[in-house]
Amino acid sequence: MACWLPKGELACLLPLATARAGLVHVPINPVLKRAQVAHILADSGARLVIANAARLHSLEAGDCAAAEAFVDTDVIAVLDAEAALPPSSAPVDATVALLYTSGSTGRPKGVMLSHANLWLGAVSVAHYLGLSARDRVLAVLPLAFDYGQNQLLSAWFAGACVVPHDYLLPRDVLRAVARHKITTLAGVPPLWRQLAVLDWPAEAVASVKRLTNSGGALDETLVHRLRSLVPAARIHAMYGLTEAFRSTSLDPALIDAHPTAIGTAIPFAEVLVVRDDGAPTGPDEEGELVHAGPLVAQGYWRDPARTAERFRPAPAFSQSGGIAVWSGDRVRRDGKGLLYFVGRRDAMIKTAGTRISPQEIEEAALASGLVADAVALGLPDATLGQAIHLVASAAGTADSAALLAALAQTLPGFMVPRTVHWRDALPVNANGKVDRAGLYAELSTWADKAGP
Repeated sequence: MACWLPKGELACLLPLATARAGLVHVPINPVLKRAQVAHILADSGARLVIANAARLHSLEAGDCAAAEAFVDTDVIAVLDAEAALPPSSAPVDATVALLYTSGSTGRPKGVMLSHANLWLGAVSVAHYLGLSARDRVLAVLPLAFDYGQNQLLSAWFAGACVVPHDYLLPRDVLRAVARHKITTLAGVPPLWRQLAVLDWPAEAVASVKRLTNSGGALDETLVHRLRSLVPAARIHAMYGLTEAFRSTSLDPALIDAHPTAIGTAIPFAEVLVVRDDGAPTGPDEEGELVHAGPLVAQGYWRDPARTAERFRPAPAFSQSGGIAVWSGDRVRRDGKGLLYFVGRRDAMIKTAGTRISPQEIEEAALASGLVADAVALGLPDATLGQAIHLVASAAGTADSAALLAALAQTLPGFMVPRTVHWRDALPVNANGKVDRAGLYAELSTWADKAGP
């Protein structure tokens, strides 16, 4: 059953209602357009689509050939709680939801999540965030995003209140925090950078107890800015992937000393750092993050080939064993056991035979104070293999010469970008993350036209 709805009461309740009814829930981000939605509907084989009239009318013949019913939410109401269905008798490992990834490589894939995945994910997050019945959670992340879905489930597990909120401008988020006396706000780095340049209302500062980040690593400058804006709030830096929901969280007491760390394994997760030869890494040695344990999803819907690539037996030294998610993300674990994100394997830049983490270049650009946001990309180059290009939004006046000079002071020569591309704001995908794939496609075309 596909749900293509704004973030209202019905959209929030459908994850529970579909589970009770023994259906599989397929949430679709309401910002997606007809082409992306058509792919999800066709790939999932959804037989029931719930949306409003305008969205339903935007679909074309053949977009959802498997559907037997289209429900217009303009003419239905949410069922009274007393009319709730009895609990489903489905086994805990039965698939209950398909969450489609944002498709950074290739078309979005449907990640199969079980009752146990969602339940244990809710328990885990509620536990390490310390949520309680006194909390009020502002749900600004899309409900089709893994952590966006968990905003609901972890809060309800703790008995907390959830305030669903779709916003147009970052200032709308702060107004909602103040109006609803929000205690818990989750976001992704692009949103935090937008909020960090605003003046927070006193009412918002007074109510917020915790800020939680996912969807990308924080940088030191951003952490210090958020700390200055909301000094009493606990900042939870987290790492996760849809295929295993969440993997790590950093104890907020450590974030001032370790602002770029992603922490340690969360409850129910075993997080391993594996060398290319399959052995465990040593302290500060880079390797692939592998997630084992009961939070691991069931695989990709109707895609055994890609499932076999990502979902493979856990390393021999794993305590959990079974099938693990081999994330493709490069991390390192320091001598104190804290994990640090290095970069995605498919995003690493290889120039003149040297592998470079784009995050290291991005952090240096942000630390310069000359940019508000930045993405480093490696574009094909006949001489170097890949040349480094930086896409940035300016913190003030866009000045390529000044930025490159600042980077030359902090980075070795082979890591200094060849070119800076300025944007008023970096593009984001449907889940609010920076759209690296879109920028790569755009700049690859530009590079082809520009020539050597």
